Amino acid sequence: MKYIFELQMKVRDYECDLQGIVNNANYQHYIEHTRHEFLSSLGVSFARLHDEGIDPVVARLNMAFKTPLKSGDEFISKLYIKKEGIKYVFYQDIFRLPDMKPVIKATVETVCVINGRLGDSETFNTIFSPYFSE
Repeated sequence: MKYIFELQMKVRDYECDLQGIVNNANYQHYIEHTRHEFLSSLGVSFARLHDEGIDPVVARLNMAFKTPLKSGDEFISKLYIKKEGIKYVFYQDIFRLPDMKPVIKATVETVCVINGRLGDSETFNTIFSPYFSE
């Protein structure tokens, strides 16, 4: 796979449930943080976008859980992106370090609400065009 961005993180104690593994909801936080850091690395500010009337939103999320993470585990979150119509589809995978065992595979479909209406974002088309996977 052609990953275009990766972010290394570490599991914190409070993210785990009574079973001693990361609670499923926290994986969504991990992949969202990865997308936000990717956008930040491109100089994209959510506050500035909102001020310009552009609000990217998650339309659909699918996660397949492979191997649980435990407190103190280090992991790497990777992504690549495709454009499908007006959707920007992020393919995001998390791998446990150091063995690179797959933890989750996720697909996140996002769309843009522009001045209150669903639409195609020229801003994101321009910013993401070098990264679109075929």
